[in-house]
Amino acid sequence: MITCVNKTNNYETLFTNGRHQAICDVPAAKGGGDTGFGPHELLEAGLAGCLNIWLRIYASNHRIPLAEITTEVSLHRDSPGLAVFEYGIKLSGDLTAEQRQELLQAAKSCPVHQTLSGQISFKSLTG
Repeated sequence: MITCVNKTNNYETLFTNGRHQAICDVPAAKGGGDTGFGPHELLEAGLAGCLNIWLRIYASNHRIPLAEITTEVSLHRDSPGLAVFEYGIKLSGDLTAEQRQELLQAAKSCPVHQTLSGQISFKSLTG
């Protein structure tokens, strides 16, 4: 569970899981102090981080010589009611074409990718 607590500067917000903490905020142009990642950037980071970790685990478990991986994610909300996560994966290492394809296919089974691909609903725990 993530808990957020407002800080004294406009929209600056501390978030924590009880073990680690960081700051999110909004850009100065939107009235914030730009002291941390924006909320939508955190969604992008969640997917990019999971893809990166998931593929390293997959490569290790399948003895694929993955030396380095870079993942990039952009969230596009151009159409009302539609969120599109666009991602890129750069793989480095002594990989065959088949291993590269296997890793790119495995990306679709990343847990955060699976979560975001499914039906999503919200349940309020307050009032």
